[in-house]
Amino acid sequence: MSSMRYDTPLHLQPPGHTPISSLPLRSQLSHGLRDMGRSSLSSARNFGLVGAIFSGTECCIEGLRAKNDMSNGVAAGCITGAGLAARAGGPSGAAVGCAGFAAFSAAIDGWMRMEEKEDGGRID
Repeated sequence: MSSMRYDTPLHLQPPGHTPISSLPLRSQLSHGLRDMGRSSLSSARNFGLVGAIFSGTECCIEGLRAKNDMSNGVAAGCITGAGLAARAGGPSGAAVGCAGFAAFSAAIDGWMRMEEKEDGGRID
């Protein structure tokens, strides 16, 4: 969280650097908003990358299988989760990433494929 980065006991300031809490309010807000913008852009890029990997993988699997069912999303989720987690966690991280992303994909795909009631709600 961006707001927790500054002026904490564990945050080391460079020598001669003015702590943010001693700046005027306008400067504090400007500094915080600039940092929040950078963090938001970074998060957006990461989200876009994950979405592109998942969508591309699901599209390839659907084209190879020539079917449109939940198995495509689950397999794409497993491949995406394993690929993203393998870099940081090795084989065990890949297994957990595969299971987690596949389960999430199955839950979302299952919810999206539920039939709708005539009054606009979802049938359980």
